[in-house]
Amino acid sequence: MTFHRRPLTRTDCELPTMKKLTLTQQIFIGLGLGILVGWLIHKFFDGNPHAKEQAIQWVRVLSRIFLSLIKVIIAPLIFSTLVVGIAGAGSIKAVGRIGLRAMVYFTIATSLALVIGLVAVNLTKPGIGVNLPQEQSAEAKEIAARAGKQSPQDHIVNVFPTSLFKSMAENDVLQIVVFSLLFALAVASIGEKGKPMVAFCESLSEAMFKFTNFVMQFAPYGVGAAMAVTVGNKGLEVLKNLALLILTLYGALAVFILLVLLPVALIVRLPIKRFIQLVKEPAMLAFTTTSSESAFPKALENMERLGVPRRIVSFILPLGYSFNLDGSTLYLSLAAVFVAQASNHPLSWGQQVTMLLTLMLSTKGIAAVPRASLVVLAGTLAQFGLPLEGIAVILGVDELMDMARTATNVIGNCLATVVVARWEGEFNDAGNEVIAPLDPAITPHSH
Repeated sequence: MTFHRRPLTRTDCELPTMKKLTLTQQIFIGLGLGILVGWLIHKFFDGNPHAKEQAIQWVRVLSRIFLSLIKVIIAPLIFSTLVVGIAGAGSIKAVGRIGLRAMVYFTIATSLALVIGLVAVNLTKPGIGVNLPQEQSAEAKEIAARAGKQSPQDHIVNVFPTSLFKSMAENDVLQIVVFSLLFALAVASIGEKGKPMVAFCESLSEAMFKFTNFVMQFAPYGVGAAMAVTVGNKGLEVLKNLALLILTLYGALAVFILLVLLPVALIVRLPIKRFIQLVKEPAMLAFTTTSSESAFPKALENMERLGVPRRIVSFILPLGYSFNLDGSTLYLSLAAVFVAQASNHPLSWGQQVTMLLTLMLSTKGIAAVPRASLVVLAGTLAQFGLPLEGIAVILGVDELMDMARTATNVIGNCLATVVVARWEGEFNDAGNEVIAPLDPAITPHSH
């Protein structure tokens, strides 16, 4: 019997390959590796502070590069999408109506967050028995100094930019939004002459989405490095210190999501399963980098894919980054009362309500960067005569708390875009896939 062997082809020689990991899976792997690397650094360099600091600084390079690349996206992306959305629509009246509805929703959501934080800290009393340090750390002094630099009048004036380039260089999201809104209204008001500018901004926004695609490929490395730096500095023991405070915050945030955000989602008939699928990546980026900015490009794109019109999501999302920081506002009410408990300066319910009203105003316009909430906290503590040494205690575990509150900020703002879109009657329940996904692994035409 004769056997005829067919020639080997290239396909025969190829080894089976694993299905390409999604961006979320890559980020989780980076997170796990970051924790491992951080633990190794903390373990092997614990007796040599200088070598440990050098190792941490080299690891931090990756997270710094990632955050720098993200920051360079923010300004052109906000500017271009707002101009296209508003000038392209051409309705100044619609912009005012959308803005008003957004502010109504923001005020209600952040007020409920403050109340939940206040109730949680009064129930668990995590500050009882905590001994405040006699002296502030250098970092706590710096935060306290930053808190005292601006008066309430300055805070209002600083909403309006003196220079677009300065605002973009400092990534002042609120100033960029104000300029972009006014510029978009000006472009809309000149009719046909404004069309070339709209076309330019449309091309710019598409280019920035593609640029974001490239940057997101680096996300797992940036996320892993950020986590390695945290664990390398503090060690896994950081999870044990002030555990009750951390658990109180995480529990209060969970209550806020279940009792506030979930009912809102049900009221606006949000496709919850698809929303979770699209919000998990920006939320994970925010959680691991402790910066809402890192999640902004992905959140902007994914909410449009969910079915929110670009002109609404490009307006509401950056606006929410200044006025709808649910996680940060909840944290601030909790942290302020924690310091009062830790310093044996009990606050009456009247004082706590006054503090709540103060925080409702002072939390508007918080920068979407790590530690910005602590500046507001320092100002609040000083106003109510509470010791700023409390910041030194919180700083030890602030990174862990910052992760949760920043992720909640992103989730709350993503939901806010759907609320306003549904309120306007413009939410597309079928979704919108005209923007190519950032994750090539879930692209239908990916190879």
